[in-house]
Amino acid sequence: MMDEPTIDEIPGSDVELAATLAGAGLPIDDLDLPGRRFFRFREDSRLIGFIGWEAGDDGIALLRSLVVASALRRKGMGKAMTNWALTRLAELGVGDVYLLTTSAVSFAARLGFVRVERALAPPSIRQSHQFAGLCPASAILLQRNLP
Repeated sequence: MMDEPTIDEIPGSDVELAATLAGAGLPIDDLDLPGRRFFRFREDSRLIGFIGWEAGDDGIALLRSLVVASALRRKGMGKAMTNWALTRLAELGVGDVYLLTTSAVSFAARLGFVRVERALAPPSIRQSHQFAGLCPASAILLQRNLP
């Protein structure tokens, strides 16, 4: 688990964000579009990872761009970062969080996300760049309600 990391909000144009996401095979083509928020987690000068989201006025958010530095994977960092993001989203009034993944279904399930048929996605999720084309059609949609 993380010991009080430094968490900074960063722009989608951040070079380190784009390079890290691209290196992990995650989409980067829409990072600098409006409505996205990204956060860098560091411990001292060491990069832990990134997480981001898209949230509209409808109380629904798309969690995205979660990546943990390769040397720190499988040490609880992704879980801690995701829980941090979910807490922030709840504080912002978000009630439903969605994510798309091709490789992290079991990880998301351990955090309380459940699979949802893509056809049942709300309009704000269907209209996101990730849903509409950046993520492959084979990406699984998952959802979690927030308190």
